[in-house]
Amino acid sequence: MSAENDNDPLPEEMGRGDGAGEDDVVREIAALRAEADSQKDRALRALAEVENVRKRLERERDEARTYSVTRFARDFLTVADNLSRALAAMPAEARARADDSLKAVLDGVEATERELQAALTRHGVKPIAAEGQRFDPHLHQAIAEVPAKGAEPGSVVAVVQPGYTIGERLLRPAMVTVAKAEGARTGNGADSSPAGSKIDTKV
Repeated sequence: MSAENDNDPLPEEMGRGDGAGEDDVVREIAALRAEADSQKDRALRALAEVENVRKRLERERDEARTYSVTRFARDFLTVADNLSRALAAMPAEARARADDSLKAVLDGVEATERELQAALTRHGVKPIAAEGQRFDPHLHQAIAEVPAKGAEPGSVVAVVQPGYTIGERLLRPAMVTVAKAEGARTGNGADSSPAGSKIDTKV
C-alpha cells in the first residue's frame, strides 16, 4: 500500500459518514415540513379571520339598512294612528248618510292610510297580531285586565293602540286590554287568576 492511500478513509468510516449525512437530511426535511405545516395553519387561520370579518361587516350593513329608518318609522306611527282614529270617528251609518264631498274626503283619508301602511311595510315595518292572541309581554303592553266572557284568561280582548315590529326588533308594543279569569278580584282583593297567567300591567 502506498503512502498516498494512507489518508483515504476506510470503508467502514465512509459508511458512518454517509449515515450521519442522511440523518441531517432527514432532520432538515422534517423541520421544513413542520415549518410548512405551521405556515399553512397560520394561512388558514388568517383566511378564517378574514371570512369572519367579511360576514360581520355584511351583517352590520344589512342591520344598518334595515334599522336606519327606525326613528323615522316610529314618528310616522303617530300619523298612522291619527288617520285610523279619523276613519273610526265616522261610523258606517253616518258615512252612508254623508254627502258626496265628505265621502270624497273620507276616501282620500283611506287612500292615504293605505299608502302609508304600504310604505311602512316596504321598509320592514309590520303590525303585531294582538287581538285574540295570548298576551306576550315582549310584544304587548297591557293597560287593563277586563272581564271577558268566553275569552281565555290572559288573552288579548281588544287593541287600544296597534303595535309594530321592524325587522326582528320591536318598534312599538301593542297597547291592549287582557281577559282576566272569572272570579278574579281587582283593587285590594287577591287575584284568583290561574298560576302563570299574571301579566305586567304597568304602562
